[in-house]
Amino acid sequence: MIYYVEDDTNIRELALYALRQAGLEVRGFSEADAFWEALGRAKPELVMLDIMLPGESGLDILRRLRSHEGTAYIPVMMLTAKGTEYDKVIGLDAGADDYLVKPFGMMELVSRCKALIRRAAAPTVASSGEPEVKCGPVALSPQARKVSVGDAHLDLTVKEFDLLKTLMEHAGTVLTREVLLELVWDITFVGETRTVDVHVQTLRRKLSEAHPGAESLIRTVRGVGYSFDSEAGR
Repeated sequence: MIYYVEDDTNIRELALYALRQAGLEVRGFSEADAFWEALGRAKPELVMLDIMLPGESGLDILRRLRSHEGTAYIPVMMLTAKGTEYDKVIGLDAGADDYLVKPFGMMELVSRCKALIRRAAAPTVASSGEPEVKCGPVALSPQARKVSVGDAHLDLTVKEFDLLKTLMEHAGTVLTREVLLELVWDITFVGETRTVDVHVQTLRRKLSEAHPGAESLIRTVRGVGYSFDSEAGR
């Protein structure tokens, strides 16, 4: 079940139709109150939120979801006309798992929704036996889903953690944006998306705040992608 909060009736109905045609069960809401009422009865597998809503905004809804244990790990995708880098960072920092800017293609929307649901439903037992990954000053525990840089603990969102884990496991190897989208977000759709770049930016900022200079651990290879350099940031 997917819940979609969008006050524009035309956009909401079009998205609901596309998702239903793809075999997904979905409910739409024009404002927050109806959404919270439905959430009290049954939890969805995915929540899609517009940012600009009457009354409680999409970001406020997202923050409330992330602040409660029972809803903290429901995947959330932001779908909004606000497409600046600042808006994306705010949404991702608030805990969004993905961010899609209007106007968006219905095929991409369906692909991303299915990817988020698959990842959320995937069993976690596989990671329980994974050893700690350590590269330079960064130590990452897949089992506890904790990251430390030196003596400082890093507070990461689900996707930031998965991105860092993927980069560290392939330390020294340049991973393209397309490869990272597939490995971290399970998205094979190739289109105009800044999801990887925005997550890298927020991840670098958090690394720098925890350990000055640690942001250089994630190296940009222009025109290609990103790599983790365990020798940097020391």
